[in-house]
Amino acid sequence: MSLNYIWAGFFLVGFAAALAQWIFLGDTEIFKKIIDGTFDSARSAVMDIALPLAGVMTLWLGIMNIGEKAGAIAWFAKVISPFFSRIFPEVPKDHPATGHMVMNFSANLLGLDNAATPFGLKAMESLQSLNPNKDTASNAQIMFLVLHTSGLTLIPLAIMAQRAILGARDPSDIFIPCLIATYVATVAGIIAVSIRQKINLFDSVLLSWIGGITAAILAMIWYFTNFLTKTEIETVSKVVSNLILMGVITVFLVGAMRKKVNVYEAFIEGAKGGIQTSITVIPYLVGMLVAIGVFRNAGVFGFIVSGFEWLFSSLGMNTDFVPALPTALMKPLSGSGSKAMMIDAMQTYGPDSFVGRLACIFQGSADTTFYIVALYFGSVGIRKTRYAISCGLIADLAGVITAICVAYVFFG
Repeated sequence: MSLNYIWAGFFLVGFAAALAQWIFLGDTEIFKKIIDGTFDSARSAVMDIALPLAGVMTLWLGIMNIGEKAGAIAWFAKVISPFFSRIFPEVPKDHPATGHMVMNFSANLLGLDNAATPFGLKAMESLQSLNPNKDTASNAQIMFLVLHTSGLTLIPLAIMAQRAILGARDPSDIFIPCLIATYVATVAGIIAVSIRQKINLFDSVLLSWIGGITAAILAMIWYFTNFLTKTEIETVSKVVSNLILMGVITVFLVGAMRKKVNVYEAFIEGAKGGIQTSITVIPYLVGMLVAIGVFRNAGVFGFIVSGFEWLFSSLGMNTDFVPALPTALMKPLSGSGSKAMMIDAMQTYGPDSFVGRLACIFQGSADTTFYIVALYFGSVGIRKTRYAISCGLIADLAGVITAICVAYVFFG
């Protein structure tokens, strides 16, 4: 039901904002801009997202089927099961969904979006097989989606590359702030969902896993900052992430061949679902992206940012961060839109400015909540999202607040 009101709200608020601009500002082009934007958004949903996704889905679902027959997915599930059994109590320990979720989170950690999406859709499909109410999100599906929308990424390679293109003196200087912000967002997401689902956050296994992950991230930060140059950080992240992904494919193939599996037939068998999944999500993507486009093209973000600037100025607060807010506000709605906002901030203020760096941290602090809800829940026909969006936005907000704080610490 919440998604119903949010979707309608995008159109209604967009229309109200456009009407105000026409009446009070004399902008006679605003409605044309919005309508043109709806066609562009609808085309983009199909041509730029769904159709390219079909190819990626076909490839990785085929690879994943090989991994399942090789027993690799089950091994991943066994390793992570002590932790996942606490935060996904409804998922049996040996269920394939655990392995699929692990593969999704691993790809996200490495910044490999193209691989993460097929793994994530497969995980959602596996979780749907356990869901007794097929049109309503289960507890496990909500936890998985919120963890995914928190966007935990170890190294924001794409952001660093964009900073290098725009001439930043030190493209990787946002690496640690991004890691801190996205980690806080992830922990906030876990806490928010756990409270709703009455999961015991003080369980010794949960505390040890979270503590271990925190220690590992801190150790990586310490190593990178003390033993690697900025250029070496970018090189290592690029090589290691893609090496691990290629290694996963190789392990799947070798394991399957050792078990006398016909790997080509296994690939074709798994790949057949790629096209159907991509077709299934088209209506959900078109509906959500068009609504977001109306909201954006109506200039609502401009009004919101102006309102924040007035509010924080009235409270006597430092407002240096306000010009970067469009990236943070756009991120839950559209990944490409927030990237455009980030690039615009760097071009306007400079990639090494406080605003330019903060926009990059915003971009790396979370993921596209509404897009992920539309894509992942749409792929399995879920219409009732329950509290998934609210918890996802809580994680996003935690990431935004942390991003502002660490930006002032590192660059203020």
